[in-house]
Amino acid sequence: MLAVLELWDFVWIALIVSLLAGGSTAIRQFSRADARRLMRIESKVDMLLKHAGLEFTRPADGTLSDEVKALAMNPAKKIAAIKLYREQTGVGLAEAKEAIERFTGEIE
Repeated sequence: MLAVLELWDFVWIALIVSLLAGGSTAIRQFSRADARRLMRIESKVDMLLKHAGLEFTRPADGTLSDEVKALAMNPAKKIAAIKLYREQTGVGLAEAKEAIERFTGEIE
């Protein structure tokens, strides 16, 4: 039986792949072999996303989606807005909280 992967599964896969590929632990020039290997990994991740029916889109300018804005406008749903923004963008908790508070005018 084929299991459906959730968003966090892809996050863990990306983390493991980045650690195995050297991640940010060493700054070095990619060789052609490294570049080809990275392209193969990216294509496999793309196939996994497509198979699971998911599409990864990160807002280029950090704007909030309409869904996040709707949640953020309701003070009782601020945590849900932060959670959804993190799921959509992959940012950390502090950055997501700051983005929501900037949108609602709590911080400038």
